[in-house]
Amino acid sequence: MALRAVFAGVMGSVIGIAAYSISQTGGQRLSAIVGCLIGVAAVLGLELYRRSAQLTEVRLVLLGNEMSFTTKADMRQAAQRMFFQAATRVATRPLEEGSGNLREALTSLKTLFDLYREPLEGYTTPPPPTKGDSVYELALDILNFELAPFLAKWHPSLKDFEDRHPDQDESEWPQHAAFRLELSQLQERLKPYVIGLGEIAGIRDPERHLRPSGRYVQSRLVAPRQDGSRPGPQE
Repeated sequence: MALRAVFAGVMGSVIGIAAYSISQTGGQRLSAIVGCLIGVAAVLGLELYRRSAQLTEVRLVLLGNEMSFTTKADMRQAAQRMFFQAATRVATRPLEEGSGNLREALTSLKTLFDLYREPLEGYTTPPPPTKGDSVYELALDILNFELAPFLAKWHPSLKDFEDRHPDQDESEWPQHAAFRLELSQLQERLKPYVIGLGEIAGIRDPERHLRPSGRYVQSRLVAPRQDGSRPGPQE
């Protein structure tokens, strides 16, 4: 933007001198100054218009409360990082029965918790906007209302089982089924938050990135008969 302003000032000076030479109605220095100011004002005005044109308002209703976000470039970037961090983890990806690892799932949620908390505690976090809500307030709600209670309940419980039964598989943990059930419930509660982050980031249809991936069903290979034909599906 600074380079554009300097360039516009130089071009304005040239135009001012040219106008002076043609019209011969004023001083050369005054014409250069006026032309420079006009050029700077023009580029600053265009830049301000461009930025204001990109501002959009996003309204979300979460936990019965309406939140309003006037999105700017820094807010969109922060929301985009948070969206992708959640969209690629077990926070939104289903852990189907008989697959996955519960300890790894808890570790992934703890990592997401740390990623969301880090900018909240940093000195580079921008101040809250004068109007509307901040994307970091949304992250704070995710931490306090969803991730923190889940981790506080299940991390020590699983660790106690692992310490008491180091040779047993986690599938033998008595709370194995309850953990999976509450994890799926947590994923459903987190989904509106993550979709909201995608909308703030300006991602087109963020919900489609959270859909479960289709299962790959491998075709059963059937040995051909001696006559070269293959048995039908009911045989």
